[in-house]
Amino acid sequence: MRVSLRLPTSPGLWRSPLRGPTFTSLLGLVLLAGITVLFVTGLLSYAAYNPNLAAVNDKTPGKGLLGFYLFPWPTRPHWLYRLTQGVHVTLGVTLIPVLLAKLWSVLPRLFALPPVRSLAHGLERLSLLLLVGGGLFEFTTGVLNVQLDYLFPGSFYPLHFYGAWVFFAAFLAHAALKVPAALRNARAMRAGGSDDAEGVLTAPDPGPPTVSRRGALWFVGGGSALLFATTAGRGFDGLRRTALLAPHGGAEPGSGPNGFQINKTAAYAGIDRAETVADAWSLVVTGRTGTVRLGRAQLEALGLHSAALPIACVEGWSTSDQRWRGVRLRDLAALVGHDGDPPDVFVESLQRHGAFRHAALRANQVADPRSLLALYVNGAPLSPDHGYPARIIVPAAPGVLNTKWVARLTFGRL
Repeated sequence: MRVSLRLPTSPGLWRSPLRGPTFTSLLGLVLLAGITVLFVTGLLSYAAYNPNLAAVNDKTPGKGLLGFYLFPWPTRPHWLYRLTQGVHVTLGVTLIPVLLAKLWSVLPRLFALPPVRSLAHGLERLSLLLLVGGGLFEFTTGVLNVQLDYLFPGSFYPLHFYGAWVFFAAFLAHAALKVPAALRNARAMRAGGSDDAEGVLTAPDPGPPTVSRRGALWFVGGGSALLFATTAGRGFDGLRRTALLAPHGGAEPGSGPNGFQINKTAAYAGIDRAETVADAWSLVVTGRTGTVRLGRAQLEALGLHSAALPIACVEGWSTSDQRWRGVRLRDLAALVGHDGDPPDVFVESLQRHGAFRHAALRANQVADPRSLLALYVNGAPLSPDHGYPARIIVPAAPGVLNTKWVARLTFGRL
Protein backbone atom coordinates (compact mmCIF):
# COMPACT_ATOMS: atom_id res chain seq x y z
CA MET A 1 0.00 0.00 0.00
CA ARG A 2 1.38 3.38 -0.99
CA VAL A 3 1.25 6.06 1.67
CA SER A 4 1.11 9.66 0.49
CA LEU A 5 2.90 11.99 2.90
CA ARG A 6 1.59 15.53 2.90
CA LEU A 7 3.46 18.40 4.44
CA PRO A 8 1.73 21.10 6.53
CA THR A 9 2.29 23.48 3.60
CA SER A 10 0.01 21.37 1.41
CA PRO A 11 -3.57 22.76 1.28
CA GLY A 12 -4.85 19.22 0.80
CA LEU A 13 -3.78 18.33 4.35
CA TRP A 14 -6.35 20.67 5.88
CA ARG A 15 -9.70 19.14 4.94
CA SER A 16 -12.01 20.11 7.78
CA PRO A 17 -15.15 21.77 6.39
CA LEU A 18 -15.47 23.77 9.62
CA ARG A 19 -12.58 26.06 8.79
CA GLY A 20 -13.47 29.30 7.12
CA PRO A 21 -13.37 33.05 7.61
CA THR A 22 -16.76 33.20 9.32
CA PHE A 23 -15.89 30.61 11.97
CA THR A 24 -12.50 32.25 12.57
CA SER A 25 -14.00 35.75 12.67
CA LEU A 26 -16.57 34.91 15.34
CA LEU A 27 -13.90 33.40 17.57
CA GLY A 28 -11.68 36.41 16.92
CA LEU A 29 -14.38 38.87 17.97
CA VAL A 30 -14.88 37.01 21.25
CA LEU A 31 -11.14 37.11 21.88
CA LEU A 32 -10.99 40.79 20.93
CA ALA A 33 -13.34 41.68 23.78
CA GLY A 34 -12.06 39.09 26.24
CA ILE A 35 -8.34 39.73 25.81
CA THR A 36 -8.85 43.48 26.11
CA VAL A 37 -10.48 42.93 29.51
CA LEU A 38 -7.68 40.52 30.46
CA PHE A 39 -5.02 43.06 29.57
CA VAL A 40 -6.65 45.90 31.51
CA THR A 41 -7.29 43.79 34.62
CA GLY A 42 -3.76 42.41 34.39
CA LEU A 43 -2.30 45.92 34.41
CA LEU A 44 -4.49 46.76 37.39
CA SER A 45 -3.24 43.68 39.19
CA TYR A 46 0.32 44.82 38.63
CA ALA A 47 -0.50 48.34 39.81
CA ALA A 48 -2.02 46.91 43.00
CA TYR A 49 1.44 45.74 44.09
CA ASN A 50 2.63 49.37 44.16
CA PRO A 51 5.80 48.37 42.27
CA ASN A 52 7.15 51.94 42.23
CA LEU A 53 7.05 52.13 46.02
CA ALA A 54 10.17 50.17 46.93
CA ALA A 55 12.49 47.58 45.49
CA VAL A 56 10.90 44.93 47.68
CA ASN A 57 7.61 45.26 45.76
CA ASP A 58 9.14 45.77 42.31
CA LYS A 59 9.24 42.45 40.49
CA THR A 60 9.94 43.97 37.05
CA PRO A 61 13.06 46.17 37.22
CA GLY A 62 13.77 48.26 34.14
CA LYS A 63 10.14 48.50 33.02
CA GLY A 64 10.66 52.16 32.06
CA LEU A 65 7.83 53.54 29.93
CA LEU A 66 5.85 50.33 30.37
CA GLY A 67 5.02 51.54 33.87
CA PHE A 68 3.49 54.80 32.66
CA TYR A 69 0.04 53.97 34.04
CA LEU A 70 1.12 53.13 37.60
CA PHE A 71 -0.58 55.05 40.41
CA PRO A 72 -0.94 54.70 44.18
CA TRP A 73 -3.34 51.79 44.57
CA PRO A 74 -6.55 52.95 46.28
CA THR A 75 -8.14 51.41 49.37
CA ARG A 76 -11.71 52.07 48.25
CA PRO A 77 -13.80 50.16 47.48
CA HIS A 78 -12.38 47.51 49.78
CA TRP A 79 -13.34 44.72 47.34
CA LEU A 80 -11.54 46.32 44.35
CA TYR A 81 -8.68 43.82 44.02
CA ARG A 82 -11.02 40.93 44.74
CA LEU A 83 -13.09 42.00 41.72
CA THR A 84 -10.32 42.86 39.24
CA GLN A 85 -8.16 39.81 39.93
CA GLY A 86 -11.14 37.47 40.14
CA VAL A 87 -12.26 38.66 36.70
CA HIS A 88 -8.72 38.39 35.33
CA VAL A 89 -8.15 34.78 36.38
CA THR A 90 -11.67 33.47 35.79
CA LEU A 91 -11.96 35.08 32.36
CA GLY A 92 -8.49 33.88 31.39
CA VAL A 93 -9.37 30.26 32.17
CA THR A 94 -12.78 30.60 30.51
CA LEU A 95 -11.24 31.84 27.25
CA ILE A 96 -8.89 28.85 26.85
CA PRO A 97 -11.27 26.82 24.59
CA VAL A 98 -11.88 29.92 22.45
CA LEU A 99 -8.15 30.54 22.08
CA LEU A 100 -7.43 26.92 21.15
CA ALA A 101 -10.30 26.84 18.65
CA LYS A 102 -9.07 30.08 17.11
CA LEU A 103 -5.53 28.72 16.73
CA TRP A 104 -6.89 25.51 15.20
CA SER A 105 -8.97 27.50 12.73
CA VAL A 106 -6.00 29.44 11.36
CA LEU A 107 -3.45 26.60 11.18
CA PRO A 108 -3.53 26.54 7.34
CA ARG A 109 -2.64 30.23 7.28
CA LEU A 110 0.43 29.63 9.45
CA PHE A 111 1.86 27.20 6.84
CA ALA A 112 0.73 29.02 3.68
CA LEU A 113 3.29 29.51 0.89
CA PRO A 114 5.03 31.69 -0.01
CA PRO A 115 5.68 32.72 3.59
CA VAL A 116 6.11 36.40 2.64
CA ARG A 117 4.50 37.95 -0.45
CA SER A 118 5.12 41.62 0.29
CA LEU A 119 6.35 43.95 2.99
CA ALA A 120 2.82 44.42 4.33
CA HIS A 121 2.25 40.67 4.27
CA GLY A 122 5.58 40.12 6.03
CA LEU A 123 4.61 42.53 8.82
CA GLU A 124 1.28 40.75 9.18
CA ARG A 125 3.04 37.39 9.42
CA LEU A 126 5.40 38.76 12.07
CA SER A 127 2.48 40.09 14.11
CA LEU A 128 0.81 36.70 13.77
CA LEU A 129 3.93 34.91 15.02
CA LEU A 130 4.14 37.21 18.05
CA LEU A 131 0.41 36.89 18.60
CA VAL A 132 0.35 33.09 18.60
CA GLY A 133 3.56 32.72 20.60
CA GLY A 134 2.65 35.47 23.04
CA GLY A 135 -0.87 34.13 23.53
CA LEU A 136 0.31 30.61 24.29
CA PHE A 137 2.99 31.96 26.63
CA GLU A 138 0.63 34.24 28.58
CA PHE A 139 -2.15 31.70 28.98
CA THR A 140 0.28 28.90 29.88
CA THR A 141 2.19 30.89 32.52
CA GLY A 142 -1.08 32.26 33.90
CA VAL A 143 -2.59 28.79 34.32
CA LEU A 144 0.62 27.46 35.89
CA ASN A 145 0.61 30.35 38.36
CA VAL A 146 -3.02 29.70 39.29
CA GLN A 147 -2.14 26.05 39.88
CA LEU A 148 0.97 27.03 41.89
CA ASP A 149 3.16 25.06 39.44
CA TYR A 150 6.16 27.30 38.77
CA LEU A 151 7.71 25.23 36.00
CA PHE A 152 8.91 28.23 33.99
CA PRO A 153 12.39 29.74 34.49
CA GLY A 154 12.60 32.98 36.42
CA SER A 155 9.97 34.92 38.32
CA PHE A 156 6.36 34.84 37.17
CA TYR A 157 5.89 38.59 37.58
CA PRO A 158 8.41 39.95 35.02
CA LEU A 159 7.80 37.07 32.62
CA HIS A 160 4.04 37.61 32.60
CA PHE A 161 4.37 41.40 32.58
CA TYR A 162 6.72 41.70 29.61
CA GLY A 163 4.98 38.85 27.81
CA ALA A 164 1.67 40.68 28.16
CA TRP A 165 3.04 43.81 26.49
CA VAL A 166 4.52 41.85 23.58
CA PHE A 167 1.33 39.85 23.15
CA PHE A 168 -1.01 42.83 23.37
CA ALA A 169 1.06 44.91 20.94
CA ALA A 170 0.83 42.09 18.39
CA PHE A 171 -2.85 41.66 19.26
CA LEU A 172 -3.59 45.33 18.52
CA ALA A 173 -1.70 45.23 15.23
CA HIS A 174 -3.52 42.07 14.17
CA ALA A 175 -6.90 43.44 15.27
CA ALA A 176 -6.38 46.65 13.28
CA LEU A 177 -5.79 44.56 10.17
CA LYS A 178 -8.52 41.98 10.69
CA VAL A 179 -11.44 43.48 12.64
CA PRO A 180 -13.19 45.04 9.60
CA ALA A 181 -13.15 41.70 7.75
CA ALA A 182 -14.17 39.85 10.92
CA LEU A 183 -17.24 42.05 11.32
CA ARG A 184 -18.23 41.48 7.68
CA ASN A 185 -17.81 37.73 8.05
CA ALA A 186 -19.82 37.63 11.27
CA ARG A 187 -22.73 39.44 9.59
CA ALA A 188 -22.55 36.99 6.70
CA MET A 189 -22.86 33.88 8.85
CA ARG A 190 -26.62 33.54 8.43
CA ALA A 191 -26.16 33.70 4.67
CA GLY A 192 -23.92 30.65 4.73
CA GLY A 193 -20.56 32.24 5.36
CA SER A 194 -18.31 34.25 3.06
CA ASP A 195 -15.61 33.60 0.52
CA ASP A 196 -12.06 33.02 1.60
CA ALA A 197 -10.31 35.56 -0.59
CA GLU A 198 -6.85 34.19 0.14
CA GLY A 199 -7.85 30.57 -0.14
CA VAL A 200 -5.92 29.46 2.94
CA LEU A 201 -8.71 28.90 5.48
CA THR A 202 -11.47 27.19 3.55
CA ALA A 203 -10.43 23.66 2.59
CA PRO A 204 -10.08 23.23 -1.22
CA ASP A 205 -11.15 19.58 -0.89
CA PRO A 206 -13.21 19.44 2.32
CA GLY A 207 -13.95 16.14 3.96
CA PRO A 208 -17.44 15.05 5.03
CA PRO A 209 -18.80 17.16 7.91
CA THR A 210 -19.32 15.54 11.29
CA VAL A 211 -20.73 18.66 12.92
CA SER A 212 -21.95 22.02 11.68
CA ARG A 213 -20.10 25.24 12.32
CA ARG A 214 -22.85 26.28 14.67
CA GLY A 215 -22.44 22.99 16.49
CA ALA A 216 -18.70 23.58 16.73
CA LEU A 217 -19.29 27.04 18.19
CA TRP A 218 -21.69 25.55 20.73
CA PHE A 219 -19.02 22.97 21.61
CA VAL A 220 -16.42 25.70 22.19
CA GLY A 221 -18.92 27.73 24.20
CA GLY A 222 -19.81 24.68 26.26
CA GLY A 223 -16.14 24.10 27.07
CA SER A 224 -15.80 27.70 28.20
CA ALA A 225 -18.96 27.43 30.29
CA LEU A 226 -17.62 24.27 31.96
CA LEU A 227 -14.33 25.96 32.81
CA PHE A 228 -16.17 28.98 34.15
CA ALA A 229 -18.37 26.79 36.35
CA THR A 230 -15.34 24.94 37.75
CA THR A 231 -13.27 28.09 38.33
CA ALA A 232 -15.51 30.98 39.40
CA GLY A 233 -16.41 29.41 42.75
CA ARG A 234 -12.89 29.94 44.11
CA GLY A 235 -13.89 33.55 44.79
CA PHE A 236 -16.91 32.70 46.96
CA ASP A 237 -16.79 30.84 50.24
CA GLY A 238 -20.07 29.02 49.69
CA LEU A 239 -19.12 27.84 46.20
CA ARG A 240 -15.46 26.95 46.73
CA ARG A 241 -16.09 23.21 46.43
CA THR A 242 -17.25 23.77 42.83
CA ALA A 243 -13.78 25.06 41.88
CA LEU A 244 -12.63 21.59 40.88
CA LEU A 245 -9.71 22.78 38.78
CA ALA A 246 -8.28 25.09 41.43
CA PRO A 247 -5.74 24.00 44.05
CA HIS A 248 -7.73 25.86 46.70
CA GLY A 249 -11.05 24.32 45.77
CA GLY A 250 -10.98 21.01 47.62
CA ALA A 251 -11.88 21.88 51.17
CA GLU A 252 -11.99 24.70 53.66
CA PRO A 253 -9.03 24.85 56.09
CA GLY A 254 -10.86 23.62 59.15
CA SER A 255 -13.86 25.25 60.75
CA GLY A 256 -14.61 27.96 63.27
CA PRO A 257 -13.50 31.60 63.21
CA ASN A 258 -10.27 30.80 61.35
CA GLY A 259 -11.95 28.42 58.90
CA PHE A 260 -11.33 30.35 55.67
CA GLN A 261 -8.86 30.10 52.83
CA ILE A 262 -5.10 30.38 53.23
CA ASN A 263 -2.24 30.38 50.77
CA LYS A 264 0.84 29.65 52.90
CA THR A 265 0.74 27.64 56.09
CA ALA A 266 3.00 28.40 59.04
CA ALA A 267 4.88 25.16 58.37
CA TYR A 268 5.47 26.07 54.71
CA ALA A 269 6.71 29.54 55.69
CA GLY A 270 9.19 28.04 58.17
CA ILE A 271 7.66 29.69 61.23
CA ASP A 272 9.27 28.60 64.49
CA ARG A 273 6.42 28.43 66.98
CA ALA A 274 8.80 29.21 69.82
CA GLU A 275 9.15 32.70 68.33
CA THR A 276 5.41 33.33 68.28
CA VAL A 277 4.40 32.51 71.86
CA ALA A 278 3.21 35.50 73.88
CA ASP A 279 6.27 35.63 76.15
CA ALA A 280 8.79 35.48 73.28
CA TRP A 281 7.20 37.62 70.55
CA SER A 282 7.23 41.38 70.36
CA LEU A 283 6.66 43.85 67.55
CA VAL A 284 9.47 46.27 66.70
CA VAL A 285 8.19 49.64 65.44
CA THR A 286 10.65 52.19 64.05
CA GLY A 287 9.96 55.76 62.95
CA ARG A 288 10.93 59.41 63.26
CA THR A 289 11.39 59.39 67.03
CA GLY A 290 13.15 56.04 67.34
CA THR A 291 12.20 52.44 68.04
CA VAL A 292 9.73 50.84 70.43
CA ARG A 293 8.99 47.21 71.26
CA LEU A 294 5.42 46.15 71.92
CA GLY A 295 4.22 42.82 73.24
CA ARG A 296 0.73 41.55 72.55
CA ALA A 297 -0.66 42.98 75.82
CA GLN A 298 0.83 46.39 75.07
CA LEU A 299 -0.67 46.36 71.59
CA GLU A 300 -4.11 45.63 72.98
CA ALA A 301 -3.69 48.46 75.46
CA LEU A 302 -3.29 50.91 72.55
CA GLY A 303 -6.93 50.33 71.64
CA LEU A 304 -8.32 47.83 69.16
CA HIS A 305 -10.45 48.63 66.12
CA SER A 306 -12.48 46.43 63.78
CA ALA A 307 -12.80 46.16 60.00
CA ALA A 308 -14.68 43.77 57.71
CA LEU A 309 -12.34 42.96 54.81
CA PRO A 310 -11.74 40.07 52.39
CA ILE A 311 -8.47 38.44 51.41
CA ALA A 312 -7.86 38.29 47.64
CA CYS A 313 -4.91 36.49 46.10
CA VAL A 314 -3.13 36.87 42.76
CA GLU A 315 -4.08 33.27 41.93
CA GLY A 316 -7.69 34.47 41.69
CA TRP A 317 -9.18 33.08 44.90
CA SER A 318 -10.71 35.30 47.54
CA THR A 319 -12.73 35.08 50.73
CA SER A 320 -15.84 36.87 51.81
CA ASP A 321 -15.42 39.72 54.30
CA GLN A 322 -13.84 38.54 57.56
CA ARG A 323 -14.19 40.52 60.79
CA TRP A 324 -10.67 41.62 61.79
CA ARG A 325 -9.72 43.33 65.03
CA GLY A 326 -6.39 44.96 65.85
CA VAL A 327 -4.36 48.16 66.08
CA ARG A 328 -4.64 50.74 63.32
CA LEU A 329 -1.43 51.17 61.32
CA ARG A 330 -1.79 54.93 61.52
CA ASP A 331 -1.86 54.69 65.34
CA LEU A 332 1.37 52.72 65.31
CA ALA A 333 2.89 55.37 63.02
CA ALA A 334 1.84 58.09 65.46
CA LEU A 335 3.51 56.14 68.26
CA VAL A 336 6.92 56.72 66.65
CA GLY A 337 6.48 60.37 65.72
CA HIS A 338 4.38 60.31 62.56
CA ASP A 339 1.30 62.24 63.67
CA GLY A 340 -1.09 63.59 61.08
CA ASP A 341 -0.36 62.11 57.65
CA PRO A 342 1.56 58.84 58.16
CA PRO A 343 4.33 57.81 55.72
CA ASP A 344 4.90 54.60 53.80
CA VAL A 345 5.77 51.54 55.85
CA PHE A 346 8.12 48.60 55.35
CA VAL A 347 6.77 45.37 56.87
CA GLU A 348 9.00 42.44 57.84
CA SER A 349 7.83 38.95 58.71
CA LEU A 350 9.13 36.00 60.70
CA GLN A 351 8.63 33.99 57.50
CA ARG A 352 11.77 32.18 56.33
CA HIS A 353 10.63 30.44 53.13
CA GLY A 354 8.80 31.61 50.01
CA ALA A 355 8.30 34.96 48.33
CA PHE A 356 7.16 38.25 49.91
CA ARG A 357 8.82 37.77 53.28
CA HIS A 358 8.83 41.57 53.28
CA ALA A 359 6.38 44.07 51.79
CA ALA A 360 5.88 47.82 51.55
CA LEU A 361 2.62 49.76 51.85
CA ARG A 362 1.91 53.27 50.62
CA ALA A 363 1.00 56.16 52.89
CA ASN A 364 -2.62 56.16 51.70
CA GLN A 365 -2.90 52.51 52.76
CA VAL A 366 -1.38 53.22 56.16
CA ALA A 367 -3.71 56.19 56.68
CA ASP A 368 -6.91 54.25 55.98
CA PRO A 369 -8.67 53.63 59.32
CA ARG A 370 -9.47 50.06 58.24
CA SER A 371 -5.78 49.16 57.77
CA LEU A 372 -4.86 47.08 60.80
CA LEU A 373 -2.17 45.09 62.48
CA ALA A 374 -4.73 42.39 63.19
CA LEU A 375 -4.62 40.26 66.34
CA TYR A 376 -8.07 38.67 66.05
CA VAL A 377 -10.36 37.46 63.30
CA ASN A 378 -14.07 36.68 63.63
CA GLY A 379 -13.87 37.10 67.40
CA ALA A 380 -10.96 34.69 67.98
CA PRO A 381 -7.16 35.02 68.04
CA LEU A 382 -5.47 34.42 64.72
CA SER A 383 -4.52 30.82 64.06
CA PRO A 384 -0.85 30.06 63.26
CA ASP A 385 -1.71 29.60 59.58
CA HIS A 386 -3.49 32.96 59.46
CA GLY A 387 -0.52 34.81 60.89
CA TYR A 388 -0.53 34.55 64.69
CA PRO A 389 0.56 36.52 66.62
CA ALA A 390 -0.14 39.47 64.26
CA ARG A 391 -0.72 40.15 60.59
CA ILE A 392 -1.40 43.07 58.27
CA ILE A 393 -4.83 43.52 56.73
CA VAL A 394 -5.37 46.39 54.29
CA PRO A 395 -8.49 47.12 52.19
CA ALA A 396 -8.22 46.34 48.46
CA ALA A 397 -4.61 45.11 48.73
CA PRO A 398 -3.38 41.84 47.15
CA GLY A 399 -3.13 39.03 49.67
CA VAL A 400 0.66 38.88 49.58
CA LEU A 401 0.84 42.46 50.88
CA ASN A 402 -1.26 41.48 53.90
CA THR A 403 1.87 40.15 55.58
CA LYS A 404 1.51 37.41 58.18
CA TRP A 405 3.65 36.72 61.28
CA VAL A 406 4.73 40.37 61.45
CA ALA A 407 7.97 41.08 63.32
CA ARG A 408 8.88 44.68 62.42
CA LEU A 409 7.31 47.86 61.03
CA THR A 410 9.53 50.66 59.73
CA PHE A 411 7.71 53.90 58.90
CA GLY A 412 9.31 56.25 56.36
CA ARG A 413 12.75 56.07 54.71
CA LEU A 414 11.76 53.54 52.03
